[in-house]
Amino acid sequence: MSALSRGLISRLRLLSLNPATSSSSSTTLPATTSYSHFFRCFASEALVDGAEIAEDRGRIIEAKPGVMNPQSKRTGVIAVKCGMSARWDKWGARVPITVLWVDDNIVSQVKTPEKEGITALQIGCGQKKAKHLTKPEVGHFRAQGVPLKRKLREFPVTEDALLPVGMSIGVRHFVPGQYVDVTGITRGHGFQGVMKRYGHRGGPASHGASKSHRSIGSTGQRDDAGRVFKAKKMPGRMGGKQRTVKNVWIYKIDPARNLIWVRGQVPGAEGNFVFIKDAFYKKPDVSILPFPTYFAPEDEDPSKLEPLVADLGEVDPFMVAD
Repeated sequence: MSALSRGLISRLRLLSLNPATSSSSSTTLPATTSYSHFFRCFASEALVDGAEIAEDRGRIIEAKPGVMNPQSKRTGVIAVKCGMSARWDKWGARVPITVLWVDDNIVSQVKTPEKEGITALQIGCGQKKAKHLTKPEVGHFRAQGVPLKRKLREFPVTEDALLPVGMSIGVRHFVPGQYVDVTGITRGHGFQGVMKRYGHRGGPASHGASKSHRSIGSTGQRDDAGRVFKAKKMPGRMGGKQRTVKNVWIYKIDPARNLIWVRGQVPGAEGNFVFIKDAFYKKPDVSILPFPTYFAPEDEDPSKLEPLVADLGEVDPFMVAD
């Protein structure tokens, strides 16, 4: 008899003995405990008290502004890369810009230490039809009571930064002038040689080379060590990997169109999803950030809001350079 069969029989024997034990005792177990034992009897982990499950189900997370401290960690957002352009600031300096579109971000799931063992928020972005989703995905959205989303991403947060399910998150979650970290999938270039992949010089272009102008050249030694060392730069697949660009400066925010202008480049091609969160190294001032997110007034009309541009100071940088 296999170990799995012996374990199953022992669990069934334990389940059959529980009613007799509980009936002989003078105390009566609550219904939540009995159901918890029934569903957990075949699990490998220890039994969970039913009172803890009832307490976790009754937990209510309110959407209200709070006070952010240096140890607090807010959620991030999911955006779509629209492309690159350029803008000229008020001093006449050219600023390379990447436009990011925050497409209908909402909280699709809340994870707590009592239930999942972590404190995190699952954010959903975009829209998608049910016929383009798998049945488990559709069941997940219906269980949470949120619309069907095209992209999901989990962001770890602190306990004081939790938001209720269905809470909308827009571009006002960030402020112009702050630094963020942007994560995305880089452009795929396929199988490439070392000259394009790593910038190697290659062989001689005219004399001394025969059909090996872009060759990798020597890759090792003879008897010592008699092998090719690990991590040797050789031809292979280029791009298509997750990368994070840190300390990206937010130049402008357009609440009416849910657009964010950031300075410089971010990973990915046009139309790809990127994930934006507060910078880890150049941490923003906690006094200027909306915490845990921006709560719009009831009488605010987003379509009439003007774009917000980062403060560039009152000193002309070109005059200071002179």
